[in-house]
Amino acid sequence: MSGAIGILDSGVGGLTVFKEAMRQLPNESLIYIGDNARCPYGPREASQILEFTEELAQFLLSQGIKVLVIACNTATAVALTYLQDHMPIPVLGVIKPGALAANKYSQTGRIGLIATEGTVKSGYYERILYKKNPNLQVTALACPNFVSLVESHDYKSPLAKKLVHQQLQGMRRAKVDTLILGCTHFPLLAPIIQKTMGSGVGLIDSGKETVADLASILDYEDLTAEEAQRPQYHFYTTGSTELFDEIASEWLGRNVSSKHIDIAEKG
Repeated sequence: MSGAIGILDSGVGGLTVFKEAMRQLPNESLIYIGDNARCPYGPREASQILEFTEELAQFLLSQGIKVLVIACNTATAVALTYLQDHMPIPVLGVIKPGALAANKYSQTGRIGLIATEGTVKSGYYERILYKKNPNLQVTALACPNFVSLVESHDYKSPLAKKLVHQQLQGMRRAKVDTLILGCTHFPLLAPIIQKTMGSGVGLIDSGKETVADLASILDYEDLTAEEAQRPQYHFYTTGSTELFDEIASEWLGRNVSSKHIDIAEKG
C-alpha cells in the first residue's frame, strides 16, 4: 500500500495514535504493526529495544510507507534519533509533542509523568521539559502494570480500577496539575486515571499531540493524500491476531482483521 503512514508500537497501545490519525487525517491510509509477541519494551535493554524497533520500521518501509510514527514512548526514547538518521523518510516520535503540550497546559509548573520503566529511566521527557522551562517540578512514576492491563484486555476491569488507584497515590500527593500519559497504552485507561487524579488534573495524550505534528509535516513535505483518495487501513501483529482484533475493534469502533507476521523471519 504505497504512500501510507506507518505506525509501530510494542503492542496495542499505538492504536490510540492510530485512532487519532483516523480522526485528524481522514484521507490518509495507515499501516499499523504491534510487536505483541515481545511486549512490553519497558523492562528491556536499550540495545534490544533498538533492534526490535528497527525490525518493525524496516517491515513498514517494505510496505511503501511515506512517513513513520514511533507510537511507543520507550522506543522513541531509544530509537528515534537513530531511525531519523538511517531511514529515507520522515520519522516522528511521541515524546517531544507530549512534553511541549504539558508545559503549555500546566498553570502551576507541577507536571506528572507516568510511563514504562524504560521511558522513565531514559529521562527523555525531563530533558525536554527542563530545557523549555527549568523551573518546572516534574514527578515521574513507572507504571508497568498498566501496559499489562491493556495488552490482556483488562483495562475496564475491577482489577484495573484497583491497580490504577493504588499506583497513583504518590502522584496525587505530588499535587500535579498536569499528568502526561507517557505510554500510548495509557489513554485506554484514561477514564480510570482521570477519576483517580481528579477533574482538576489535565491529562496529556502524547499520541494525540504527535498526530497534530504529523499533519504539519505532511503539509511541509508535500506528502498529504489527495482528498478524493479512499483511505485503506492495514494491521499486523507479531502476537495473537484474535486478541489484537478484539481490542482494536473495540477501541477503533470498526471491524479489524489483522495479519500475523513473524518479524524475526521477515527481518
